[in-house]
Amino acid sequence: MNSSDQLYRYLFRQADVRGEIVQLQDSFKAIIGDHQYPLPIQRLLGELLAATSLLTATLKFEGDIAVQLQSEGVIKYIVVNGTNEQKMRGIARWQGEVPEGNFSQLFEKGILAITITPKEGERYQGIVALDKPSLAECLQAYFLQSEQLLTKVILHTRIDSSSVCAGGMLLQALPASDQNDPAQFEHLGQLTDTITADELFDLSAQDVLYRLYHQEEVELYPPQSVVFSCGCSKTRSATALTSVDKQELLDIVTQEGFVAMHCQYCNTEYRFDAIDIEAIHSCQYDENALPQ
Repeated sequence: MNSSDQLYRYLFRQADVRGEIVQLQDSFKAIIGDHQYPLPIQRLLGELLAATSLLTATLKFEGDIAVQLQSEGVIKYIVVNGTNEQKMRGIARWQGEVPEGNFSQLFEKGILAITITPKEGERYQGIVALDKPSLAECLQAYFLQSEQLLTKVILHTRIDSSSVCAGGMLLQALPASDQNDPAQFEHLGQLTDTITADELFDLSAQDVLYRLYHQEEVELYPPQSVVFSCGCSKTRSATALTSVDKQELLDIVTQEGFVAMHCQYCNTEYRFDAIDIEAIHSCQYDENALPQ
């Protein structure tokens, strides 16, 4: 698999079905690299990262999407945020020992929440239960419930001593088409089901598509890069501190030597001394003067 993370869109010319394939390595490593996640959570983060990239690619506007798994069990939540520019970040929270087991056993009263926030327009959220054997099947249920669209989702991760990879594929009937053929979609879905994790990670996207659909007419579009992008900065952290009482912050500096702001996504810590605090609360600090 290439080190550059990429998402490809493709279209079946004679089937009114669109597809996507995403292969991720660097962005997945960045999301899990500085965290001590148990292996089952690493795998779920990889699947959720691939899924979010695939879903973000379906957006027809500027904005972002948050795909979250939430439950009352050991896994409290796992969320990946993505933008229409394929900038990704993710985080997970759990309590206690995370058991190895099938997907449904990892969640108690679990839900899948997908929140779409366009830069212009209203925010939308859809929710389905995590009551299927896999995340991919829960996503298929979401599309059938919320958008009445036939959808096939394939998600894989590989985590071993030699590689850390996540990837997936999505097939979807074109909306508002009067030529959708469920039998044709099922045929393409069955072809897609034959892809193995090793093929998805070790072959190029073009070779994967040829192996699966060499008897179909497929139009492949140029790829879009997928990157990890936390978005945190010392300036943003300083802005957040304006809502905290100045004397309270100065008391922390007296006790600890600095005020620390920690980013939960990338584990970066930003420190502010008494001079910083005074400048922040007098609105006289220089954004360019603050070390990033």
